[in-house]
Amino acid sequence: MPSGHDIGAGATPARNVYSVSRLNREIRALLDRGLAVLWVQGELTNLTRAASGHWYFSLKDRDAQLRCVMYRSKNALVGFTPRAGSQVLVRGRISLYEPKGECQLGVEHLEEAGAGALQREFDRLKARLATEGLFERKRALPRFPRRVGVVTSPSVLL
Repeated sequence: MPSGHDIGAGATPARNVYSVSRLNREIRALLDRGLAVLWVQGELTNLTRAASGHWYFSLKDRDAQLRCVMYRSKNALVGFTPRAGSQVLVRGRISLYEPKGECQLGVEHLEEAGAGALQREFDRLKARLATEGLFERKRALPRFPRRVGVVTSPSVLL
């Protein structure tokens, strides 16, 4: 008795055979259409600055890594020098590099994340306040003050 998988005597099922190039093109099209702009945070590693001006690097966390490319026109706008081991936050689009069949993130924006970003912002504020002279002591504080003032707000916030 024939099974449901039999097509008939001597008949072979039609095969839709992909070339490697065609398959990579299809995968890339699916990724390009299916995922919008993404934000990804991770540790920057394997940074290479190519002669073209492009940056190639990986983002990693404890369990995985992702290859990334940031073209010269975009990385010229980065306001810090990225270093291996830095925690960064990137915005980009995931795609497939067809010639090698590798998934990569095309990075459009890169910024420091976590402690690095906070430290940089603190240093900027500190430098601005120092230029305003707010860290200079005009007079030495008395060892035993005669009066102590308390400044409060006219409204109480609880």
